[in-house]
Amino acid sequence: MILTVTLNPLLERRLFFHSVELGKELRASNEVFSAGGKGINVSRQLNLLGMKNSAFTFLGGNNGKILRNILTEEKIDFTVQSSKSETRSADLIIEENPFRVTTFFGVNSIITKEEAEEFKHKLDKMIQNCSVVIFSGSSPCKATDDIFPYGIELANKYDKISILDTYGNHLKKCIDATPTVIHNNLHELKNSLEENFSIENGIRNYMYSLNSKGIRLIFLTDGANPFYASKFDFHYKIYPPKVYTIDATGSGDAFVAGLAYGLEKSLVFEDFLKRATALGALNAANLETCKVKPEESEKLMDLVSIEPIGKKMKVIDDSPNYL
Repeated sequence: MILTVTLNPLLERRLFFHSVELGKELRASNEVFSAGGKGINVSRQLNLLGMKNSAFTFLGGNNGKILRNILTEEKIDFTVQSSKSETRSADLIIEENPFRVTTFFGVNSIITKEEAEEFKHKLDKMIQNCSVVIFSGSSPCKATDDIFPYGIELANKYDKISILDTYGNHLKKCIDATPTVIHNNLHELKNSLEENFSIENGIRNYMYSLNSKGIRLIFLTDGANPFYASKFDFHYKIYPPKVYTIDATGSGDAFVAGLAYGLEKSLVFEDFLKRATALGALNAANLETCKVKPEESEKLMDLVSIEPIGKKMKVIDDSPNYL
């Protein structure tokens, strides 16, 4: 079973307009509420991939109640730590002519120290009962900054695979806790760490530094551009398939779902990397977040190119024992 952990869930309100003229009174043609937050997005995509999973998150206030109903309607299995603070929300303004999506995020929840400690207590029990745990998204406040590092240490203690996909002030502590797998968007890394990601050697040196800490698999994506991956100290450059981008929101989450799928299924590294890349690309080609059908990703996998760079393997090993 795969566990997704989201510290900063999001209630999305999508408002659809034919066109938007600033300063004018406008009336939406449609209004849709949906559940957001990186780990929740991953859970949605895992459901479509047929993978048993559960989402663990904070929920509070009226927004939290609405999110509970949405998660139930979507058949996303979830566990909640209640918070006194209102769950954050966002308004997505979707224009038809010309097509564009503009997002207005609300304020983060303020989680108390007591709520964070209770979350960690529940997390301990939940990690014991899963095989893969995914720590996704941002930390909403100082009280939650140590939850991901704590969870990664628990995963190591219980010999579980952990996947980290986060950014912000707590990123360094998360990395130092040594997750099994790390995924980051290069843009988020540049904003979170003082590293040189402008040239390939800088990216590869950073992957070497992560590998020296004991992180086994590393994926540094860059939107629709070619990106980099590392399996131990073997490096690869990956060329995603070209798609027409509608909304790239959640593409990293679809990618992480593909990684978790491959690890849970013990697939060959190259195969699950191609699947993850196809899922991320197809998500960008859709308005809905992390609702890529498996058969669509399978068709696109052959268009993903993986190029070894630097050190080359002397013997090809197709076994799944890469961890």
